[in-house]
Amino acid sequence: MSKLTLTMKGTICMAVCLFLSTTAFSVLGVSQSDLQYISVNAAPYEYFTYSEMTDLFHDLKENHSDIMSLISIGRTYEGRDIWMVKLSDNIDEDEDEPGVLLMGAHHGNEKPSFEVLIFFIQHMVENYGKENIDDDRDGQISEDPIDGIDNDGDGLVDEDPSENRVRNAIDNTQIFLIPMVNPDGVEANSRKNCAPNYGSFGLRKRITSYGVNLNRNYGYDWHLYCVFPMKYHFLLNALDFSFNYRGSDPFSENETRAIKNFVMSHNISISLSYHSYSEIIFYPWMHTSKPAPDEDIFISIGENMSQINKYRLITGGNYIIPRYWGTLGTSENWLYGERGILSFTMELCKEFAPSDPDIVHDVCLLHVGVNLYICERSSTVEEEMLAI
Repeated sequence: MSKLTLTMKGTICMAVCLFLSTTAFSVLGVSQSDLQYISVNAAPYEYFTYSEMTDLFHDLKENHSDIMSLISIGRTYEGRDIWMVKLSDNIDEDEDEPGVLLMGAHHGNEKPSFEVLIFFIQHMVENYGKENIDDDRDGQISEDPIDGIDNDGDGLVDEDPSENRVRNAIDNTQIFLIPMVNPDGVEANSRKNCAPNYGSFGLRKRITSYGVNLNRNYGYDWHLYCVFPMKYHFLLNALDFSFNYRGSDPFSENETRAIKNFVMSHNISISLSYHSYSEIIFYPWMHTSKPAPDEDIFISIGENMSQINKYRLITGGNYIIPRYWGTLGTSENWLYGERGILSFTMELCKEFAPSDPDIVHDVCLLHVGVNLYICERSSTVEEEMLAI
């Protein structure tokens, strides 16, 4: 049984004892979608470690090899594999289907960003072979999909999702998932990776600090730091001991080079990169006042994601920072600016790493709906972009 199927890792015994002592209800035969979660006196949620995630992925691959593959797209400074999971009905083929790229943990201390993707992978492989069933046992089938709404008016939310949506997404999409872009940072609970720096421009002979902010290391419009140093907070991003240090050069880091090489060799239509926190959604451009050529499509997709998770979509004059004081070197700017991929960033939760197991479960389940929507929308976006 997977860790995210229950309230949290390490509380199974607590849950069993509570059930036996109160005899209020039984958990026998309860499925992932209708299991009731315990929050009273529960210990803080324990997020996946890198090794736990690695072990889980190898187990899932062994049991679901017909729809799931697992490869390393690179290795970190500390020698950890950067795992990429692919979900597809023809797992060994490069099909002529839209590609979806989902990423988490550019920043290692933003733990929900990888947890939602691990949960999504489990949900997809465990439900792929199922026909639509009456998950809530009310005599109706798939009447409450995962969208954050009580569609059937029974006081419960998302308790009867459609198994068909899982099958359709895997059959008609190539889904690529990189839950931990920065596994060294995850293990160190660090915003940055753990590679040594040799001065801000890589010219020193001795190590001066450790770590690069990977979401400042992508090479799109890199030069603007020098053209407008005050507007883009050059020192905050250029000094190697800063929490926002961008690196000595574009794609100087193993992790960002791995992402670049992977993207350059695959056909991706939409990308969504998870972070935490703020409960907001944004897209290119966050560094210039010039609208993106596909602004209308970005807004359409963003608004539909916002309807599911109720997060605020940052658009127009409503962005969180003035765009000429914005952020350079981010994944969504490079993915869109260099590769034409409709790329979004999602800031999850109201804190970096919630400890309440109910909160973690709810955000994981809710973003199954977001990810499924992204897969479904990917089938039309290329035509939409050509029509502009």
